[in-house]
Amino acid sequence: MLNERLKACTEYVSGKGTACDVGTDHAYLACELIKNGKCSHVIASDINIKPLEFAENTVKKYNLSDKVDLILSDGLEKISGENISDVIIAGMGGETIADIIDNCEWVKNNVNLILQPMTKAPYLRTWLYKYGYKIKSERAVRDGNFIYTVINAVYCGDSVKLSEFSSLVGHLDFSLDISKKYLDVQINKLEKISDGLIKSGKISESSEKKELLMRMKFLYSFDSLCGKDIYNILDEIYPFSTQEKWDNSGYLAGDKSEVVNKILLSLDITKESVCEGMRNRADMIISHHPVIFNPLKSVTSDSVVYRLVKNNISAICMHTNLDIAEDGTNGVIAKKLSENLEISSFEPLDEIGGICNLAKPVSSEKLAEILKEIFGCKVIKYCCENSEILRIAFCSGSGGSMLDEVIEKECDAFITGDIKHDVWISANNKYLTLFDCGHFHTENIVLEHLKNVLDANLPFIETKIAESSADPVKYLI
Repeated sequence: MLNERLKACTEYVSGKGTACDVGTDHAYLACELIKNGKCSHVIASDINIKPLEFAENTVKKYNLSDKVDLILSDGLEKISGENISDVIIAGMGGETIADIIDNCEWVKNNVNLILQPMTKAPYLRTWLYKYGYKIKSERAVRDGNFIYTVINAVYCGDSVKLSEFSSLVGHLDFSLDISKKYLDVQINKLEKISDGLIKSGKISESSEKKELLMRMKFLYSFDSLCGKDIYNILDEIYPFSTQEKWDNSGYLAGDKSEVVNKILLSLDITKESVCEGMRNRADMIISHHPVIFNPLKSVTSDSVVYRLVKNNISAICMHTNLDIAEDGTNGVIAKKLSENLEISSFEPLDEIGGICNLAKPVSSEKLAEILKEIFGCKVIKYCCENSEILRIAFCSGSGGSMLDEVIEKECDAFITGDIKHDVWISANNKYLTLFDCGHFHTENIVLEHLKNVLDANLPFIETKIAESSADPVKYLI
């Protein structure tokens, strides 16, 4: 009864509650879900009355009128969402599917989404990640002369930027022949686009497409990417050119041509993180703080750089380029604050930090408790009691040098780390509530989001946050 596209869709249905088939046409999928025991109740909806008449005939044919509800609805507009565990949207364009999801709030309540775009799959993947959804799984399927993709997604709330490469290749298992055939189709499409750009005289744009093609062909051959490819994807999301002049972010150790299958994430690259990388057979460590910052006069056997090179572990370090990015270190702090406080608006603080304006005032003691929870600190240091904090500045790491700007912008409080004695005194003299949440704690929280970024953009590479990425300071309380 079902074609290969719809059969693939049924395999992703959880069956935990009611399934909703949007754009049901003849209700074949809805009836199959009942017949194979996957679901006990299905809603089949369509925007037009004629397909629902066809659907009614199918439902009556299989004597399933008591188990399949037929609803006339534009997308999910007329569907209540009560007890719905799965939503299937198949046979539409990627943009249409995105619009249907965008116009329905209840799909964010842990609803299992099964999406089968006929066109614009890259657009759909990019849209999903931008608006807080994540792709759990994806598979390619041949139906007639064409190869399509079926996407299994769920809302997680973390907005992630997808690179152009990742939007094209998706989350397929490239050890499977059908996935490689899908990739081959995308390669052929991109080659035609590149050739067309050359004919139009757009040499620079054509070169960018050729770079993507090289990456896709490498993936086709090795089911993974090399260090250079990973660097280029990260450069698209967190441009290394945006780092401060004094910084040393970049590809700091290892062979860029080596295939990478496992990545370890850590705030710092230490002897402990290198050992953990060795135990986990990681090919690369990605850190926030540069493993090489000042010029090295020697590289001895007890140095971290030596251990990286000796054990063939590459290192990419993203420091101020990650701090500056909209969804970087300070972006994560902004998101955490918005989840715990009523915030009316945000504005920038210099190029790195930010300022949030509260809808309701908060006391310094209450804010300290919230910050302790957000950052997971054992200790929060603060000065200058204030019961009416409405305007809060924040900067990850060591932001004490920004105090004058914070005062100039008439903030009531400033959240940062590594506060020096003279900064405490200056803040107190200006009646500014200053919070020292620690350098480590104000930056380590970015690792979880960074893992989500890597999982979204490099689903075929195993990524893990290092257990050894821990506060190096001990506290006696």
